[in-house]
Amino acid sequence: MNSMNNKDTAPQAGEASATDADALPPIQQRIQVTFEYPVRFSRGIFSPENALLREVMAPNDQEIAFSRKAICFVDANVAEAHPELLDKVSDYFAAQLDAIPLACPPIVLPGGEIVKQDPAHVDAVINRIAEYRLCRKCYVVAIGGGALIDMVGYACAIAHRGIPLVRIPTTVLAQNDAALSVKNAVNAYNAKNFLGTFTPPHSVICDADFLATLNTRDWMGGVSEAIKVALLQDADFFRYMEENVLALRQRDLSAMQRVIYRCAQLHLDHISKGGDPLERGSSRPLDFGHWAAHKLESLTHFKLHHGEAVAIGLALDSTYSWQMGFIDATQWERIINLLTELGLPVFDPAMLSHLDTPDDPASVLRGLHEFREHLGGPLTIMLLRDIGHGHEVHEMDLTVVVRSIRILEGFFKKKA
Repeated sequence: MNSMNNKDTAPQAGEASATDADALPPIQQRIQVTFEYPVRFSRGIFSPENALLREVMAPNDQEIAFSRKAICFVDANVAEAHPELLDKVSDYFAAQLDAIPLACPPIVLPGGEIVKQDPAHVDAVINRIAEYRLCRKCYVVAIGGGALIDMVGYACAIAHRGIPLVRIPTTVLAQNDAALSVKNAVNAYNAKNFLGTFTPPHSVICDADFLATLNTRDWMGGVSEAIKVALLQDADFFRYMEENVLALRQRDLSAMQRVIYRCAQLHLDHISKGGDPLERGSSRPLDFGHWAAHKLESLTHFKLHHGEAVAIGLALDSTYSWQMGFIDATQWERIINLLTELGLPVFDPAMLSHLDTPDDPASVLRGLHEFREHLGGPLTIMLLRDIGHGHEVHEMDLTVVVRSIRILEGFFKKKA
């Protein structure tokens, strides 16, 4: 009887079935994930009496029911400037972090943009993670500038779909910007940050003692990111830097720490409250000035450091804002004066190449297309309405961009 019923109710050839795919209602999946990570500030974090790193990595040893371990990667520039660092790291883990021992002595890798250019460095990090059998409950510690932290972060994000990363930034730029976000990346296909992930770090620890050995370029270069965020969000912060130019140039650590801390606050506030931390939309407000900066880095084969390129990008987009009538001449002069008084560049000869052929890969104007392509969607560029207030546009008049470049060229020649 049952078999007869099944046969009678089965659909005949050509008849629609209730199980046809187009008859099934869609299943709308929604996932909400909250990420939390501390950004801590200290000095001498590898001193025996400083327990901060232990507190961050092993807050409750009793909960560790299996063997955890860690690997530490160190920027070669930092290792050279602090020759005692490798031993201090090893000694600290031996004394303070017995629950999470180092799987091997600290590993030194190149610093600067070169570490993001060669995929062999990503392979080196992943090979060590595999060799020492780290799992998702283990840790990688990255000590260095933003480029090394970017690269190690990318490797950690794709190994086991995520190895917890402790970022210890050692430059002004890394402490106030590069090491704070949820982004990790390496360069590929002649494009900056072509390969990358959105993966938050386990924690960030900024040690002011590392800043003491920075050369002048790296000391001042990181301030460009602070100027950027001040121009967008905080006129009082911009004024503070105007009033403290001399202290910053004379390497006053207290003044620099105030700049780093306020810059970090503003960046982190935007990441958590800006509504788009994973850049799903077509807007990247904190990349003000970066469309030209990223292109200039590649055009100069990274002879321009990132902070210097950002300073030029800020100068260019501020000049464009002035030329379009968004800000007045007095505001423009304040911006250019602050950049130059801090010793930051506002022009580079690479900006003049192929201005009549904006689609040429060797033209800085090509950076607008590459900036849009990297994020997708319509072109969205942040410009200024006032010092402390940004606004977005969706097109750029190339004639005005070229005129702005020529204005900066003239300013540069006058100063030379």
